[in-house]
Formats: sequence, C-alpha cells, structure tokens
Amino acid sequence: MKIILTNEVSGLGAAGDVVEVRDGYARNYLVPRGFAIRWTKGGEKDVEQIRRARKIREIATIEQANEVKGQLEGVKVRLTVRAGDQGRLFGSVTPADIADAIKAAGGPDVDKRRVELGAPIKSLGAHQVSVRLHADVAAKIDVEVAAA
Repeated sequence: MKIILTNEVSGLGAAGDVVEVRDGYARNYLVPRGFAIRWTKGGEKDVEQIRRARKIREIATIEQANEVKGQLEGVKVRLTVRAGDQGRLFGSVTPADIADAIKAAGGPDVDKRRVELGAPIKSLGAHQVSVRLHADVAAKIDVEVAAA
C-alpha cells in the first residue's frame, strides 16, 4: 500500500515521504495512530505542505544537530511524579513529559516526537532516553524519575 508519512517513523522515513508498506502495517498501525495517510492524487498536494512544515521544525545541518546534542547531554533532567510504595508509577512518563522537563531544566526546546523511549518508563530511578536530532545524530539523556 502506498502511503504519505505525516510524522517521522524510525526505519521508514520522514514526514512528507511517500513510501510503500504492507497493507496491514498501514491499516492497523500507521494510519490509526496518525503517522500516515493513504496516498491519493489529491493527497499528493499535501506532500509539499507537510515538507514545508517539516523544514521549519527540522534541524538543518549536522553541525547544528551536534551543537544541540552538546547542550542536551549537559542538562540534568529530573522528573517528579506520583508513585506507589514499591516505586511503581501511577501511569507512565511520556515523551511530552520529558520534553517539558528538558525545557524546564534550561535545555533547548525539543519536539516531543523526537524523544524515543526504548520501553515505557513506569518506575522510579535513572533511565536513559534517546533524542533523535538529525538522521545521523542522536543524543542520549539520563532522566532521573523521583517520587513527588
């Protein structure tokens, strides 16, 4: 099935790319979650608009990405959340929470869609999170989750 990506999908492409994927992957995962729309001749017009919006948000060069990476890796990120007696969280820490915590800690403004969690953060303690800044550059950030 031919689709147009509306968000960056790791291993598949960036927003505005037209890609061919399996029908089930598109129907059951990409389209319902808003990562893609079905390709149509009318939808082809939307591709340019999506690409323009991506260029505005995107870090243009590898040098800029490395500069932002240096800023991110120097930031101490600490989140305070509600937790139970055994250290289990009520809910989980989301990429939006991490992006807000980076901003509050004095770091650069990071788009929540760029924050990649290996697994959901559902416990107290130190966790490592990746922030994809450019196709070739990713920053590793240590996030400390503490009880409120």
